[in-house]
Parts: sequence; C-alpha cells; structure tokens
Amino acid sequence: MNPRLITLLIAASVSVFLIGSRNNATSGEPQAGGKLVLSAPLTHSDWVLKDNVQGLDDGLAGVRHMLDMCQAAGWSRIYWRCLDAGRSLYPSRLMDPMGPPHGDNYFDPKPEEVGKVGAQKNEVVLQKMKDRYHYGTIDSLAEAVRYGHHIGLEIHAWFSINEDDHAWGWPSRYTVAHPEHRWRRRDGSYYRSQLSFAYPQVRSYKLAIIKEVLDNYPVDGIFIDWIRTGDVRDPQVDSSGVADYGYEDILIEGFMAKLGINPHSIPNNDLRWVRHRAEPQTEFMRSVRRLADSRTPKLPAAVLVQHPWSYRGDNPKYADNLQGLLLDVETWAQEGLMDAAVPAGYYAPNSGGTPELACEYLKKLTGGKTDIWMYAWVPGSAEKFLAGLERARQLGCRQILYWEADYIDNNPKKVELQKVMHENAAMPNRR
Repeated sequence: MNPRLITLLIAASVSVFLIGSRNNATSGEPQAGGKLVLSAPLTHSDWVLKDNVQGLDDGLAGVRHMLDMCQAAGWSRIYWRCLDAGRSLYPSRLMDPMGPPHGDNYFDPKPEEVGKVGAQKNEVVLQKMKDRYHYGTIDSLAEAVRYGHHIGLEIHAWFSINEDDHAWGWPSRYTVAHPEHRWRRRDGSYYRSQLSFAYPQVRSYKLAIIKEVLDNYPVDGIFIDWIRTGDVRDPQVDSSGVADYGYEDILIEGFMAKLGINPHSIPNNDLRWVRHRAEPQTEFMRSVRRLADSRTPKLPAAVLVQHPWSYRGDNPKYADNLQGLLLDVETWAQEGLMDAAVPAGYYAPNSGGTPELACEYLKKLTGGKTDIWMYAWVPGSAEKFLAGLERARQLGCRQILYWEADYIDNNPKKVELQKVMHENAAMPNRR
C-alpha cells in the first residue's frame, strides 16, 4: 500500500478516536447493569480547613489524600476548583492567590454586618486560613492533575467564573481596579464586586483565566459554574425573580441603538430587554467553546446553572436561567456551546422544587442537544446512595454530580458508603 495512504488512514483513525473520546468524556456512556458515572466538584480551600483527617494541611500530601477518597468512592470525574471568590487556587499571573481575607469580611464583619447571611467573627477559621492557604507558592492544581491521572481519574477545571468575591472579603484584583465595570441596578447603584460581561474587557479577563489554566495544566475538561455570583450582601433579583442588574451604560446604549427604546420605560421583565442583557454571557460561552475546541484533543465544556425553583444566598426564587441569571441556556444548546449541563440543587423553601423537576426543565430547555446530569448532595449512607442512584436512572441521567467532595471524608459511614458507591459506578476510560 502507498506509504502516504497508510499515513492518512492512521491520522483519520486517530481523529475519530479523539472525537469519540471527547464525546464519551462529556456524556457518560450507558452502562450495563445500570451503573452511572459518578463525579464530584472538589474545593481544596474548603477541605484543608477540616481537622478530622491528619495531614490535609501538609502541602501536596493533602491533595493526594483527597483524590484517594474520591477514587475509593468510585468518582471517576473530579471537577477541581481553580477559583475561590475573586482569587486563584493555583499560582496565577492574573489573580491574587486565595488567602486570609483583608479588612471587613465574612469572618470578621463590622458590627452592622454581623448576622448577614450568617456572618460572624471566627478567629479559628481565620487562623486556619493563615496557616493552610499557600496557593501562591504550592501548586495544588498541578499535583491534582498529576496524581489524579496517575490513579485513573479525570481532572476537569472548575471555574466559578461569575463571582469576584465569595461571602465577602476576597474581592478580585480586577474588580478593585475597575469598579466602573461592575453590575448596575435599575436604580443606578453599583454592586460591591460583581463584574459585568457586557464589557469586552471583562470577557477578555475571564477568558484569559481559563486560557491560563488550559495552557499550563493538562486538564480533561472545563466546568463553568454560573451560579456563584459574588458578595452575598447583594441580592440580585426583584420580587418576581428577575435580575435587577444589567443596567450598565453599555447595555442601555446598545438597546436604545437597536430598538430605540429606553429600558427604564419598560418593565424589568420585558423579554426584549432580558434577552439583550443575556447576550454578553452567550458571547462569552462562544469564546469558551472556541477555546475548548482549539485544544488537541478538543475539551468538553459543562455548565452549572439554575432552574425555576432555585435560590442562592439572600435571593428569593429565581424566575429561571434567562430571567434570573441572564443566561440564555436554550441558545447555548442550539449553538452547541456546552456538552453537558447540571441544575443546581438549591431549592427555595416552599417552591416544590425537586431533582426531577430541575432535570426535566433543563432537558426540555436544551431540546435533547445537551447531556443533563443529576445534582445530588453526598449521601449520608449506602441506603441513601442507592435510592439516589435509582432516582437518576429513572430520570435517564448517565452521570451524577455529588456536591461536594469533602463531605465524604468526615462521614462516619464513609468506608461502607465508598464501597457501595464504587461497586455501582461506571468507570469510563479517561481521555
């Protein structure tokens, strides 16, 4: 056979394999015996604050312990958190490393802030952060990718891309330098930290964060968390669950140029105005898709979003993704901007929200074009795990996302729970 033809055939075979690998990594293949892909997000900066296991604050040894706990539970896909508040959990040139808060903060609030969303002075936590946070000097993300791959885990990069603080006390370098790029309410007031994707500079900054991680760490995918949204003292929706932000000058001027209508002359929930405010987030997702597709092999991109029964912090129930978070998830699905989506498991009191309703809502919204995972809290026992597994099977989900990985470690029934989980877990081949 012609040597050149042989080369072309080999290249074609490799290409097909890589494309298949990406698809498998996002959807989780149907498994014989009803086994599902089990996965979990992991926040190193939360886990190291726990004292129930020795050695977690001992640099990189703690990383290996965490991933061993995940592997023992049959969790094959780990979504490793890269950002916490407005700070990085890896050595970054764009962001300050996560560390103890400065000034007025959630764990040392001003007297008038005490009790807001649970804020209390807590010297113990502050001291632990001083002793155990070394994200500017110890590269826990590099060790997570190295060791995770060594023990057969996929390590996906989790970006809480929509927040520039968390509780309060950790504002990002960017939001401090550019307060003029923050969200603005209908009454003209600015948010404390939240950055608006309407500004091209903000979209470029956020995309540069993702690119920085992809350029320096061989991660297996991208997980964009849209529900974490900055300083919890800033409620974000009106009484109808519709976003009260998006009144930045750049958005108002664009809307008036397009339709000749001043947004202040129409209701906050006018769908023309809502969709206009959602366009920057869609443009950002297009950039994420292009970035993910530029890698070899192409990387899967998944998103964490809301639903009509959800809430966060002091916010009442969100109307839905489009109106409440200005996320046009339907368009994202139509354009193939995400490979998988998972509805957050925060249900507003008396809303009647359930995993069934949340998953069915997202399935209908995405028109079957996107894989939908079930969101579940780490179960307390093997019996609760099996009940949740059956729930996911009935929903037709092929992957469960357990929130959040560190909860497995201080469970008194951990060993039994891990054993049963592992026995019922599908183990897809790593890309």
